[in-house]
Amino acid sequence: MSATTVGKKASAAVKLVLAIAVAGTLVAGLLLPVLGGVGIAARNSTTLLDDTTVLEEDAGVEVTRVLATDDSLLAYFYTYNRTPVPLERIPLVMRQAIIAIEDERFYDHGGLDAQGLTRAALTNLQAGAVKEGGSTLTQQYVKNVLFNQADTDEERQAAIRPSLARKLREANLALQLEQQYTKDEILEKYLNVVFFGSNAYGVAAATRVYFNKMVEDLTLPEAALLAGLVVNGSQYDPINNDPAAATDRRNLVLDRMAEQDYITEAEAEATKAVPPVITPGADPPRNCAGAIIGRFFCDWMFEYLTTAPPRGLGLTSKQILEDGLTIRTTLDPRMQRAGDEAVRSQIAPNSQFAGLFTLVEPATGKVRAMATSKVYGSNADDPAQTTVKLFSTPSSGAGSTYKLFVAASALEQLKGKGFTLTSSDPYVSRVYRNEEEPDGKYRVSNAGNYRPTLDLETALYQSSNTYFVHLQDELGSVRSSVEMGQRLGLWYPGDPRPERIIAENNGSFTLGPVETSPLLLATAYATVAARGTRCWPTPIEEVLDRNGEPQLDANGEPVVKNDNCTADVIPSGLADTINQILLKDVGCCFPGQTGGRARIEGHAVAGKTGTTQDNKGTWFVGYTPQLLASVGVFNPDTPTSLGDRAFGGGIPATIFNLAMTPILGPMPNAPFPPSSRKYDQGNT
Repeated sequence: MSATTVGKKASAAVKLVLAIAVAGTLVAGLLLPVLGGVGIAARNSTTLLDDTTVLEEDAGVEVTRVLATDDSLLAYFYTYNRTPVPLERIPLVMRQAIIAIEDERFYDHGGLDAQGLTRAALTNLQAGAVKEGGSTLTQQYVKNVLFNQADTDEERQAAIRPSLARKLREANLALQLEQQYTKDEILEKYLNVVFFGSNAYGVAAATRVYFNKMVEDLTLPEAALLAGLVVNGSQYDPINNDPAAATDRRNLVLDRMAEQDYITEAEAEATKAVPPVITPGADPPRNCAGAIIGRFFCDWMFEYLTTAPPRGLGLTSKQILEDGLTIRTTLDPRMQRAGDEAVRSQIAPNSQFAGLFTLVEPATGKVRAMATSKVYGSNADDPAQTTVKLFSTPSSGAGSTYKLFVAASALEQLKGKGFTLTSSDPYVSRVYRNEEEPDGKYRVSNAGNYRPTLDLETALYQSSNTYFVHLQDELGSVRSSVEMGQRLGLWYPGDPRPERIIAENNGSFTLGPVETSPLLLATAYATVAARGTRCWPTPIEEVLDRNGEPQLDANGEPVVKNDNCTADVIPSGLADTINQILLKDVGCCFPGQTGGRARIEGHAVAGKTGTTQDNKGTWFVGYTPQLLASVGVFNPDTPTSLGDRAFGGGIPATIFNLAMTPILGPMPNAPFPPSSRKYDQGNT
């Protein structure tokens, strides 16, 4: 502890003793009704001489702002509705009103007011009960801060429970604050923390709640009303409790302002003659349920913020709700709206099926949009609403989008894109088993007519089932294909599913029956789009503390480290060859392609369709080097067939086209690099 701090504490202690001595037995009369006994003071002696470092986190409770890429507001996170403002923004009439009713000698005393204590004691003795407090604004500020810092109901009750120990501690801290700050600084702090009712903490929030205006615009009647509420914000709340009592308090404030010459008696009487006009403002958009746009994105973002590194930032809910952070997200409102419109044009919100559009930026992992046909909400009677984490939760299989992982594995083993196989239809696997069949053999058929002899390139963009199970036979097991999915980002590290799939060694892996996260499917394909750089998805650009500085972790490092990318998880040449193959699934005009509906004029788009068994999920993943979108349509609650004619090149490809046409519109065409001769030719 520094010598300066010791000196301040000693000086404050001396002043505390003198103030109590001056007030004498009359002060005791004020304190007796709330006296917890000398024993309580003794038991709490360790806190009686606290210094003001316990108030440094004065605020505690500030509103956290969540912003989009264009700095527009997405949502506020808060427990208490509080937005601090500098004193110069608070009208003089508001300052005068609060001083008149709460601490008329504010600018004259040193933190404790012996005269005020004496006056309050006399009033209380005459009434036979506690009718008037003797606390100064500085003491009230201390009390409010200690209350707001409490983490539990028990701690909050202790912060306001009548006791001599609490009173002495508050008095000591008040005296120290008066040595550390100017009167105006203390008044500013007080007006930014005091409770006005209706979950409004601080005068700026109260002005919005009761009058739907900026604090700078407060008038005399409004300022008097607000000043009257601070004695008990809940009891005098004019919206939710007792407007008549709030009016009486307002009138008392006006009388006090006239007595202290802040206004004339005529002004006071004229104002009292007019009933208060309350114009309730809407609550700030609170948490993800109130987000202006991208509510499912917001929900995933909150999960990301509170998940421990490396999959998240490791913040606590309390930090997010109370520390006044500024969270700049990766969400692009223009792209989000385009996705919303596209999905909802194809899938009705009250449909049993959900349409999902997940947009990510290859080479950074920044998630630009999460659009769905569903409405974020918890009303069980509304089929349109859900709070299921649709984008991050593995649910539906992703069908033939998994052929990418088998193809990439084969190409890495230098099979070459011209690797040719002749496959019967149905094809009977030589390697994989199906114990549900009487003979135990695994059979697969095509969905449509395919030539029996195909090379790898054609089989991939035409999506031949028989070829790819045959190709898995050539690879000997699913291990290399599953491990390719791992490397690309189909599963987070530590997920047990890849090892389970390898152990089961099911030939159906290439047909994508495995429950799949739409977000991680996008991540895996984005790794290919980024030429082998895998970036785990992130919703965050930066997190700033209440002072506008980077939010730090327990080690003093910024919580946002931008370390979510790993280069060369596959060779860039391998990615180039795959990209050139998948361009043929979308671009004009390749026979047998399945993703043609996703074509966007003026842009080179690669892609892959997918349809699960019995048409219970349909998918399309499409991308340019700049942006990638995974689109899925499925029932998130119960696997349900979309119908015999549903396929990934239908509604999902259409949604991609409708969303990406306006998204890519202002962007220049970005060509893919040419394919690699090494992986084109292989060892053949």
